[in-house]
Amino acid sequence: MKIRSRWLIRLLARTAAVGFRSLFATTHKEIITDRPETSPYVDSGEQKFLYCIWHDSILGPIFGGRCVKMAALTSLHGDGAYVADAIECVGITPIRGSSSRGGAAAVQKMLEAARDMDISIATDGPRGPRRQVKVGIVYLASQTGRPIVPVAFSARRSWSPRGRWTDALIPKPFTRIWLLGGEPIKVPPDLTRDDLKEYRDRVQEAMDALSAQADRYSGRSSSEFEVASRRAADVRRAA
Repeated sequence: MKIRSRWLIRLLARTAAVGFRSLFATTHKEIITDRPETSPYVDSGEQKFLYCIWHDSILGPIFGGRCVKMAALTSLHGDGAYVADAIECVGITPIRGSSSRGGAAAVQKMLEAARDMDISIATDGPRGPRRQVKVGIVYLASQTGRPIVPVAFSARRSWSPRGRWTDALIPKPFTRIWLLGGEPIKVPPDLTRDDLKEYRDRVQEAMDALSAQADRYSGRSSSEFEVASRRAADVRRAA
C-alpha cells in the first residue's frame, strides 16, 4: 500500500530516524581514515567534498555519528520523501534531485542548496544496479571541483532485510561497526564522455576495495555483500 499522506510520511520517517539513532547509539564504532580532514563528522573548512556511498550502506554514515554541515541527494521518486524527512531529523539537509539529469542547471541548483555543505550521494541509488557507481557523481565532481571521498560501512552482526531497500545493512544492538573513508579522488573539469567513464571506473575500484576492507574488519569477507560486488564486477567486464 502506497502512503500518500504527507503528514503520515513525515511521522513515519521521523519515527524511523529516532529508532535508528537509538539503535546506533548502542553500537561500538570504529571510524578509520588516513585523512581525518575528510571525515563527515568534522568541519571540512573551505574545501567541500562529495561523499560516495552504496545505497545498502547509507544508514551507517547517517547514524554512525553527527554529520557537520552535510547535505544529501535524495531521489525524486519512490522512497525519496521518507529518506528526506528522516535525514532532516538528524541535521542533514535533503536535496531532492538527480546528479546525472538536468545538466549544468541541475548542478547549479544543488550547489545553491548546499553552498557551504558537503554533499553525500548514494551513487547506485535505490533502483540499482546494486553497488555499481553511476557516472552522475563523477559529472558533479567535474563540474564543481569537489573531490570524491569513498565511504564504506560494515557491522559484525547485522540484519539485511530484502526488498526495495536493496538489502540495507542494519546493525544489531551492541555490535561493533566500522566506518571507513578512502583517499579523495580529484576529477578534472570539463571531461569528455569517455573520460567520465574512466573516472567512474576509478571510483568503482576504490569503492569495491574499501567495501572489501570494511568487511574484512567485521569478519564478513565471504558475505553476500562481497559476493554481490564480485558479480557486479563480472557484469561490468562483460559489458
